[in-house]
Amino acid sequence: MRSYYLLLCCALLAGCSSGAVGTVPVSTGAAAPFGRNPGRNSVSFQSLYSFQGAPDGSEPQAGLIDVNGTLYGTTTIGGTGCSSSAGCGTVFKISPSGSETILHSFTGKPDGELPYADLIDVKGTTYYGGANGEGSVFKITPSGNLHIVYSFKSGTDGAEPAAGLLYHGGAFYGTTRGGGSGGTVFKVTTSGQENVLYTFQNSPDGAAPVASLIYFKGAFYGTTEVGGAHSYGTVFKVTSSGTESALYSFTGGPDGAYPLGALVAVKGKLYGTTSSNAGSHGSGAVFKMTPSGSITVLHQFGGSGDANDPQAGLIYAGGTLYGTTDEGGINGVGAVFAITTSGAESVLHSFAVADGEQPKAIVFDVNGTLYGTTAGGGANDQGSVFALTP
Repeated sequence: MRSYYLLLCCALLAGCSSGAVGTVPVSTGAAAPFGRNPGRNSVSFQSLYSFQGAPDGSEPQAGLIDVNGTLYGTTTIGGTGCSSSAGCGTVFKISPSGSETILHSFTGKPDGELPYADLIDVKGTTYYGGANGEGSVFKITPSGNLHIVYSFKSGTDGAEPAAGLLYHGGAFYGTTRGGGSGGTVFKVTTSGQENVLYTFQNSPDGAAPVASLIYFKGAFYGTTEVGGAHSYGTVFKVTSSGTESALYSFTGGPDGAYPLGALVAVKGKLYGTTSSNAGSHGSGAVFKMTPSGSITVLHQFGGSGDANDPQAGLIYAGGTLYGTTDEGGINGVGAVFAITTSGAESVLHSFAVADGEQPKAIVFDVNGTLYGTTAGGGANDQGSVFALTP
């Protein structure tokens, strides 16, 4: 099952122009045998829950958060709150043992529709809906009481937030894929006062930011899906006063194209993924970048049994980076992978349709278990929640 979000991405990418291919350093870190994690003898995988579709949730595109031992997440469709037979999406909670509860079913207007983004402390965004139909910022209590913090207006304001929020200095920061010329970076207070910090212009700064921001070395860093000098997306930074710098424009060569996931900072470097590239397999890449914008490619996905098409960001734990890919693995429907900061990559789990397909962002709990969601597959082909202990 292909998600609405992927269809939106495909429509946008179809209009992108090609750009010149540059020379980018590629790490020579040797990959471990696919299916094994370096230094560990086994990987434990468990499918915790399979979504059932309305009135339950369906097609989760976001990862999970761990709040006091309970996992919270969103599904893009499903629920009981709107006129669409597929539903407008949900917020759910699930125990580590797999007991799931729907906390809220979105109604479209006035609360929201199609929540794509990761939650933050049970706060998040919806891509559509809200008072103006252009998306919303919401907060929800663990018991399910939802409050709309802000509704986007489009125009010079933002619209269609696909990314999650970042809490910093008493306010929330995020991005919108639409609004302005090419999307925005915004700030919204807990009381609902919103300010657009920066509006993207497509070239040379980028357009359509769909990943969450991170705060690093005194500024906000993020990626744009497209735009930049070569139309393949960018890495940017924005100060709290709204000064933006395009640090790197992807070339579509070995460095990749169309970054969809958030960056992660590790020991003074930034790490991220691109969903496509012009390498031998064209299946995306993992890169590291200095704060000044110098990029090294750590791994180019593809080949027999390897993961490919990463659409989520990385997480870092215990000296290793972990991530997911929408496709690839032994069965071609997605994988969870591990990669060292020097570029040694291995596939930890290859999904089969029965346990899920198109895995999304993952989170570590305090016990060292990875939890994540898949947008499709599972027992009912509506997506799933899984646990993996590397």
